[in-house]
Amino acid sequence: MKSTTNITSFIRLAVVVGLILWASFIVKPFIGALAWGIILAVAIYPFYEKLITKAGAKKKKLVTIIFTLVTVTLLAVPTYSIFSSVLESTTATIQQLKEGTLQIAAPTDNVKDWPMGDKIYSNWENASKDVKEYALTNKEFILKKGKGVFGSFLGLMGALVGFIFSLIIAIVFMYNADGGHNTSVKFANKLLGKEGEDVVIMSRNTIRSVVKGILLVAIIQTILSFIGFKLIGIPAAGLFTMLVLVAAIVQLPVTLVVIPAIALVFSITDNTTHAIIFTVYILAVSLLDNFLKPILLSKGLQTPTIIIFLGAIGGVILHGIIGLFVGTVVLALAHRFYLRWVNSKEEVQ
Repeated sequence: MKSTTNITSFIRLAVVVGLILWASFIVKPFIGALAWGIILAVAIYPFYEKLITKAGAKKKKLVTIIFTLVTVTLLAVPTYSIFSSVLESTTATIQQLKEGTLQIAAPTDNVKDWPMGDKIYSNWENASKDVKEYALTNKEFILKKGKGVFGSFLGLMGALVGFIFSLIIAIVFMYNADGGHNTSVKFANKLLGKEGEDVVIMSRNTIRSVVKGILLVAIIQTILSFIGFKLIGIPAAGLFTMLVLVAAIVQLPVTLVVIPAIALVFSITDNTTHAIIFTVYILAVSLLDNFLKPILLSKGLQTPTIIIFLGAIGGVILHGIIGLFVGTVVLALAHRFYLRWVNSKEEVQ
């Protein structure tokens, strides 16, 4: 009888494990979008909830539809603008190169003072004298690097399109927020006992803090940079903007991106005043995160800011952009469990 019971238990376990594995393979292509959807839903829900409260529960469906259209438009329009700007600049440059009309301003002597300045100055000067000849001489290098840059750009644009799709998923989650929250709490309670709900709330607050402190700051810097690049008329404004976005998200100094842009502006413009104004403006934008991040990251969050920063940077290195949230939540949970352990009254016998 006992043997029969063990066999039955084993079969049940095998069926459950098989079902979980089967389901995981089915949803595997959508895991990234679902993860982003959950993150965006958690981050945006307070604002969405205020809209529903003001409009009334009876108008929830109408408000949700309008909210979806507005948010998707706000994301799609800048994405299309940046993509078209890069495509237009690339097409124009290639066309001018074919016709032999492409002009590159000669470098100033200040370029020699840059890191690797002599090499940069030499290549820049050769390109300014005869860009077509320079392109033919360095064809293999240009094609190799160009393919890499263009491939990265297309990948980033694909990620932005996927982000818009994830936003739509997030709105569906927010529409059914009560059920999702209750399910999360029940699941956490099954795993952690009475502290399950506290862990869910802490994870929610961590995600919202990272969205405000990192993603929101990155978006602000990107938009302001794009405005500056467009107003000064810098070539490939869209490409520089994308580089600012990537640097801000992966926590690299945005100044590294804007310094070449500043040098380019001084080399192509005859109006020194405009170039100086642009320099002051773009440097202020690049340093904006130093003031906003400490305020937004620590606001309403019990986890130390250093834990959030380490989680964000380590998470990006390990998991890519999604690691911004995975890394911070995991380190925040580990920090919480560590404090719980060291503050417990149990002692080693």
